[in-house]
Amino acid sequence: MDREANIRNLNLNNIWDVVVIGGGATGLGVAVDAASRGYKTVLVEQSDFAKSTSSRSTKLVHGGVRYLGQGDVALVLDALKERGFFIKNAPHLVSKQEFVIPNYEWWDAPYYTIGLKIYDLMSGKYGFGQSEHINKEEAMEKLPNLLKDELSSGVVYYDGQFDDSRMAVTLAQTVNDKGGLVINYMKVNSLVRNKSGMIKGVRATDLETGVEHKITSRVVVNATGVFSDSILLMDDGVESKTVVASQGVHLVVDKKFLGSSSALMIPKTSDGRVLFAVPWHDKVVIGTTDTPVDNISLEPRALDEEVEFILETCAQYFEKSPERKDVLSVYAGLRPLAAPENEDKKTKEISRDHTVSVSLSGLVSIIGGKWTTYRKMGEDAINTAILVGGLKERESITSRMPLHAFMMGADKADHLSWYGSDAIKIRSIIDRDSKFGETIVEGYPYLKAEVVWATRHEMARNIEDFLARRIRLLFTDARAAIKAAPAVAKLMAKELGYRRRWQKEQIEEFTQLASGYLLDCEHDKFDK
Repeated sequence: MDREANIRNLNLNNIWDVVVIGGGATGLGVAVDAASRGYKTVLVEQSDFAKSTSSRSTKLVHGGVRYLGQGDVALVLDALKERGFFIKNAPHLVSKQEFVIPNYEWWDAPYYTIGLKIYDLMSGKYGFGQSEHINKEEAMEKLPNLLKDELSSGVVYYDGQFDDSRMAVTLAQTVNDKGGLVINYMKVNSLVRNKSGMIKGVRATDLETGVEHKITSRVVVNATGVFSDSILLMDDGVESKTVVASQGVHLVVDKKFLGSSSALMIPKTSDGRVLFAVPWHDKVVIGTTDTPVDNISLEPRALDEEVEFILETCAQYFEKSPERKDVLSVYAGLRPLAAPENEDKKTKEISRDHTVSVSLSGLVSIIGGKWTTYRKMGEDAINTAILVGGLKERESITSRMPLHAFMMGADKADHLSWYGSDAIKIRSIIDRDSKFGETIVEGYPYLKAEVVWATRHEMARNIEDFLARRIRLLFTDARAAIKAAPAVAKLMAKELGYRRRWQKEQIEEFTQLASGYLLDCEHDKFDK
């Protein structure tokens, strides 16, 4: 996957079949579906792939036990089916995860046991394992740090767990494998129309060079998540509110706060949400919140009350609960929810299902959804795009199509397993020069070879792209990411042909960014 080559190839076709705006889970799902059907496909993203919402999830591939409780049976059925496709098509990125629901009230056990048995039945052949009721001793064995007082028993069930931004990179590579083009740091400025006023492409600026490109196509798909209304404004010039943004915050702490490989699911917090504590990259991700926000940003920040809510909820369930000083990283993401007809509806009550719409000028927009159903969202959007663009009908094949670097039986204890079969190519870089086998920061396994690989083949263009989304160090330990920045800058500068000034600027910019992932800002001491 070569950015410069993809930009050159933009001009090889006078007209493309599909242009996708947005490089998150939704847009990448749309582009994979289009390219795999044989349509000439281009995807453009204003920042990096999964920069916004799609790198900031709870890291779960799940049917949504909570949605079942809300009566959204259709969404749960779709999500459970898609969960099965997800793990089948990218087994190196998805794994089965055991969850424990602790029971503290007498009615918890029958209520959750029955509910999860229904969840199992709905999973059918796509199930990950059978749920079961366990006694207090078994619950404590699975989660040793659970609060013992008044604990009566537990319920075990199974769902999926994955790495979201690595999945996004994999989808981008899959588009590339299928003959499509994906280009990050390419911002859409306006929509291109034909003489009849129908949308037939975009004008987009390469943010690295300032060069504007006209990309003509038969149909344009707006898959920009929380930024969807800004693209719709380009279409008709009318301010609209098709998307409601809800902020979700997560805290990352040491794995000792779970004490095992099982995950904790708290089914009902004080605000009526569920809260998860999930093992991930040798740490634990705890979240999430559901806070309506009006300010749409690529870098949303956690509110202090959201952080306190998570810590206070943990204290109700953990024997030794994390405190502010224990938080290694805090991140926030904005969920793009389809605006409900009832404006008084709380964001936690809005369906996580997706909607596809077509404007009078032919702009196809897809809004809402969640990572688990990314594939179905892509299929639905392209089915609509075929009609709008007058494309030759071809069946979607993504439900049965292995993704880039597909690999069965990867050793998840080896962090290179997240690259699937590409791990072999990363090791070959080390074979050619042993210095690339050195780590980039003490205490973590990430290698210099990974920086080289990500820059050459995964379109990493700066320190943040690598430390935040090619590996996940910014999300798992922001202080360690700041320490790793100089080594990464030096390696990337050599690969991209930049001088020392670029390295210095990159380190300063990244340190400033990473300080926002720390609860108590300590970036000043890193400047010394």
